[in-house]
This record gives sequence, structure tokens and C-alpha cells, in this order.
Amino acid sequence: MRSLYTRLIVAFLIVSLLGIVLAGLYIWRVTTSEFGIFVVAQSRSTIATRLAETYVENGGWAGLTEQMVLGGPEVPPSGPSGPSGPREGLPFIPRDHLLVASVDRSIVMAGRGYRLGAKVSPQEYAQGTPVLVNGREVGRLLLGYEPSVMNRPFDRFMGRFYLALGLGGLGGTGIALLLGVLLARSMTSPLRELTRATQAMSRGDLAQRIEVRRDDELGTLARSFNQLSSDLVQAQAQRRQMTADISHELRTPLSLILGHAEALADGVLEPTQESLDIIYDEARRLTRLVDDLHTLSLSDAGELSLERRPTEPALLLQAAAAAHSADAEAQGLRLVLDVAPDLPMVDVDRDRIIQVLHNLLSNARRYTPDGGRIALSAHLADGAVQFRVQDSGPGIPVEQLNSVFDRFYRSDKARPRSGGGSGLGLAIARSIVERHGGRLWAESAPQQGATLIFELPAAGPAAS
Repeated sequence: MRSLYTRLIVAFLIVSLLGIVLAGLYIWRVTTSEFGIFVVAQSRSTIATRLAETYVENGGWAGLTEQMVLGGPEVPPSGPSGPSGPREGLPFIPRDHLLVASVDRSIVMAGRGYRLGAKVSPQEYAQGTPVLVNGREVGRLLLGYEPSVMNRPFDRFMGRFYLALGLGGLGGTGIALLLGVLLARSMTSPLRELTRATQAMSRGDLAQRIEVRRDDELGTLARSFNQLSSDLVQAQAQRRQMTADISHELRTPLSLILGHAEALADGVLEPTQESLDIIYDEARRLTRLVDDLHTLSLSDAGELSLERRPTEPALLLQAAAAAHSADAEAQGLRLVLDVAPDLPMVDVDRDRIIQVLHNLLSNARRYTPDGGRIALSAHLADGAVQFRVQDSGPGIPVEQLNSVFDRFYRSDKARPRSGGGSGLGLAIARSIVERHGGRLWAESAPQQGATLIFELPAAGPAAS
């Protein structure tokens, strides 16, 4: 039984059979006992009434027989039948099970192992059913219930009952088997689809989807698989795009380096300072690109080392502003620093967070026109320290606010890299911030500049 489909059917069938058997045993036990008790209880009143009639007809208990009381086909034609004619029999009551005692506790109808004339105990007499004649007690009926002495009609009735119970059990088993087949099919159908889809993915076809037809755990599994498939397709597309972008980014500086080197080697160009500077600048650009890719790969693998210690947010902003002040002044840009007082410290790797600020400032300087303004600020927001780098450039279109953090992303696809930008700065910044347990995002309004914001968890109160 290696098939899950077969196992589910067999398991459902076994559970159903056990339930049917246990229910049948319980019904058999309860029905046998309760039905017998019910028959005896209903018969006591009838037999007590017949005893009273027989007592009146005979003028006492003399000559009392079972046929006079129980009636039925065993009553001889010459026997007493009373003014109302032959009495209807009580088929479930055994004739040797009747015991009748007079008011002096003497047995007038022997049964259950007693002899005529013997006396019953006061306790047993008190448990009997009174026989009343004109409101006066003349004796008592001592009729108990013991399943072992119930007679043949009772057995025939219970036999028919057991047959009906067995047929019902067989019908229930058939229904259980049918339901088991349907249930197993409904449970294994999405699993078979999932198996076919995963096999297709293992062959390289990642664009697999499973139809979600239910809201239970199997439906959740199908939705999770579909999400996984979409993520894999997206990751594959991003990997291909990244490979193409890296090739493109490497091709330009390598072409320049190779072209100038060949020209110098062939004597086409003189080894001037300008030619050497071009080769040097492009080599530095390649080095920065490789370093950035290495940083991203370490962060993606969770291996980017962080030397964290409590640091004042103001010191981070001041260090970043000082590093960019000269370049900003050369571009005619104005750097503004705004730090809220009494900010708590942040537990960070100082060099990595300054690297984040460098990347954000470089991006702001690249898009801010001459004479513009870049504001660096820090304040407390919902228990976290929030850093902002806001420029006065053209801003970022709303549909590109999330894309600016993608690797090698450029809002203007036709614009070449300039100023040494690798297209990885914002991706690196987001990766470093997330490694610190924070988050980085962009906000912008048309023609009102862009604001790059990142939050870091507070480490404690600021140093005095």
C-alpha cells in the first residue's frame, strides 16, 4: 500500500468499520436490556389487572394457573376465560417466570424456583406489583427481568432486530467505502497536480501554476506553491537581467582600458597624462563595481560582518556631511543638517551606516541641479531613529519608488553611467539597513525632490 490514495481509502474504511462495530455492540447491549425492561414494565400492569379479574372470577387464589393470567393459544377450550372471552397472550413473558404471593406472603402461583405455599421475604414482597380488587390489595405480582429466561418470541424479535442492525452496518460500510474513495480522490488530486508541477520545475520549466479550488490546508499549499513558482520565475528573470547588466557595466570600462592600451602599444597614442588618467579612472570604476558586487553577495548570504556598538545619530550625519561638503560646494549645492535633540543611540556598525549615508548623498547629488539643496535630518519616529536625505531635484515618479532600490536600476535607461555610479549604491544601502534590523524606502512628489528614508531601532538614551 505505497499509494497515498489507497492508504486513505483503507484508513477511512477501517475507522468506519470500527465505528459501526462499536455502535452495533452498544446498540445490541442497550436494546436487549432496555427492551426487555420495557416489556416487563408494560406487562406488569396488564398481568396485575388479569390477576385481579381471575381473583374475582374464582373467588380467591385457589386453582390459579398461568393460562388464566397469560392467556394465548395454550389456554384449553374448557378453561376459564371470563366474561370478556379468551385473553390475548403476552408472548414475551415466559410462563414459568410468574410468581404471585397473597397478602400473607404465601406463594399462590409458583415460578422462578419457588414452591406453592412457600413464603417470600418481606423485602421481596415489598418490591412486587400490588393486585387490587375494589381498592383492596389481595396479593402481589413478583415479576422480574432476566434476559436469559426471556422466551422464544423475544428471541425471534431480537433476531430480526440483529439482522436489521447487520444489514444497516453493511450498508454503512458501503457508504463509508464510497465516501472514502471520494475523499481520498479529493485529497490526492491536488497532490498529484503538485507532483506533476514540481517534476516540470525540476526539468527547468519554472512557470508552473496549480489551480486553487479549496480553502483548506491543501488550498494553502497550492497557493504557496504558486507564490514559490512566481518568485522563482521573477528571480530567474532578475538573475538574467543582472548578468546582462553586469556584462554591460564591465564592457564599457574594459573596452576603454583595452582600446587605450592597444593604442598606446601600437604607438597610435602618445603616453600622455590624459590617456593614463582615463585608464586609471576606468580601472577604479571596475574595482568599485567588483567591491559593490562583493558587498551585495555577502549581505545576501548573511555573511556581511557588522561591528555594532551604540552610536549617536548626530555623529553619523556629521561624518557623512563632512565627507561630501567639498563636492557639494563644487556643484553649487547647499548641505543642510537637522538633528533633533536628545535622540537615543543606535546600535550599528558605524562604517556601514556611514556607507549608507554616502550612497544616499551621492544619489541625491547626482539628481540635484546646481544651486539646489540637500537636507540631512534625524528624528525619533515610533520608537525608532529615522534618517532622511532630501534633495531638491525633479523627484521620482510614483511607479518607480520601489524600483530605485533594484540593482543596476536607472530611471533613464538611455542615460549612461556618470560620476562613477555603479547602479548598486541604493541596493547596497537597503541591504545594509535591513541587516541592522531597519528598513529603507523612498518618498517623492512631482517636481518637489525625492526623500530617501531609513529607520534604525533605538539602542538607548543619548549620551549626555
